Amino acid sequence: MKLSAMPESPLPASRLTSRPAIDEASDQPLSRKIENLDALAAILPALAGPDRTDQLVALLSEEDIATLRHLASEGIGENSLRALTSDCSYLEGWCLAATGDPLPWPAPVPLILKFVAHHLWDPERRKAYPAHGIPEDVALALEDLKLLRKAKGDGAHRQPHAHSTVQRRLASWSTLHRWRGLEGAFSAPDVRSALRLASRVAGRPKVRKSRRAVTADLLERLLATCNGSDLATPSLADLRDKALLLAGFASGGRRRSELSGLRLSQIIWEEPLPADPADPDSPLLPAASLRLGRTKTEDASDDNAVLLIGRPVEALKTWLEAANLQEGAVFRAIDRWGNVKARGLTPQSVNAIVKSRCVLAGLDPAEFSAHGLRSGFLTEAANRDIPIQDAMQQSRHRSLAQASSYYNDAGRNRRRSARMLG
Repeated sequence: MKLSAMPESPLPASRLTSRPAIDEASDQPLSRKIENLDALAAILPALAGPDRTDQLVALLSEEDIATLRHLASEGIGENSLRALTSDCSYLEGWCLAATGDPLPWPAPVPLILKFVAHHLWDPERRKAYPAHGIPEDVALALEDLKLLRKAKGDGAHRQPHAHSTVQRRLASWSTLHRWRGLEGAFSAPDVRSALRLASRVAGRPKVRKSRRAVTADLLERLLATCNGSDLATPSLADLRDKALLLAGFASGGRRRSELSGLRLSQIIWEEPLPADPADPDSPLLPAASLRLGRTKTEDASDDNAVLLIGRPVEALKTWLEAANLQEGAVFRAIDRWGNVKARGLTPQSVNAIVKSRCVLAGLDPAEFSAHGLRSGFLTEAANRDIPIQDAMQQSRHRSLAQASSYYNDAGRNRRRSARMLG
């Protein structure tokens, strides 16, 4: 199957910047769509704002919005709902640009194949054959809809999407089918074959969310920036960031959404535990359990508590006492005057804190993100020869393959097979 042989868009880009014909044909008035979107925005603040609402009203059908509201009422995680909303609006915009019609339900196999062909292609072949990959009029229409970043130079220099992005959007498309009570063809042999072949030529190797892992030695450099200076004691921001870094790493490398969403009610202060579990007479260290609740891979009903011992617990207590926090969010915003706000940090703020501490530690912030705490935990566990099953109990990874990738990377420098001619 040649993925570049898909048909061109039937409409010029100038006609694909909105969906007035679809809205006029709808049985539901425009005001009903706006009202339902406002109700959804109350659950998902990221959807709030007139520009975002206008975009979603133009892209999403009444049925799309009803499906998303149903998912929200079912208690789907905020991040997952945000991704589904974004993917649904992109799919609707792409289908209109590529075919001139709104997204059909259920989606036929040829349309799914067209989506793959428009997003995964050979960059070198496109330089010689501009028709290869996404048609330029479709790309320009998506740019006008603010669904695609504007390309530098001409269309021949466009880049395919990351394979992980395409897979996520196909997974979202499949999820939306299931919640509409429909059967999608996303596991059809032709679709699986197209994805496999396209991923080989797209030229976009998988990149980790954080280029470098925050291992124990790097973590100590970040923590050193939280100790204040010779002339000043640590500020509230220093105490918060120290607790966030220590707790985020030691709890298995918590995701930034889990750190920003952590509440005091999720912390259970435990009895002190011996520093050496094999020696009950060893010094006692403070301990606490974190009840993670709903995470990316686990439901709230799962027993997904993790244990903190020693320095992370001390740092948490110091921060909570200094900020005088009794309930609500554990990690909170602090204004320029040092006042602790009632609202918790956002996931983006957690990422910004990690990067700002990297700058203070003399590290390149472009090399690190909040996910470096997660990859760093597993990498450090591998470096210390901690069994992977033990590490996964703390990180709450459900995929052995995913967790073992960090172990494999960490063990590269110690492999005897690489030293046979050394």
